Amino acid sequence: MTDNDISQQAPESDVETDGGVAASRETADYLDARINIFSPSTPFMRDHLKIVWTMFVAWAIVVFGPVTATYLATDFMTSITVLGFPLHYFLTAVCAPSGALVLSFIYARKRDKLDAKYGIDHSSTQRERETEPAATDGGIDE
Repeated sequence: MTDNDISQQAPESDVETDGGVAASRETADYLDARINIFSPSTPFMRDHLKIVWTMFVAWAIVVFGPVTATYLATDFMTSITVLGFPLHYFLTAVCAPSGALVLSFIYARKRDKLDAKYGIDHSSTQRERETEPAATDGGIDE
């Protein structure tokens, strides 16, 4: 009988991990290293994950808050009317989608500020693409 338990075998990996704590935080090679999202190795990743988790919690409250409140306080949520609609309907149908849209705008602004803080410029690659004409003849320059 053969032993098929692979948990006792050593994992074979040619990629070294830093466990999310690189010795040199500024020079992490992301193509050759595995990144631990719960313990990021660079300041940029730490700041970005703070934004992501904050926005995720805010999104969960905005989207699932009205539904949960309706479940917990049914009489209160159905007895109050806003613009002729019950409060639970107004919050779920109008405020939740609008709130998610506002949160996506806030995330984009925070990410732009983070990119500016760390000197990440996305516009340079866009300018390079605009200056190079597309090859319409199959890529052959004559």
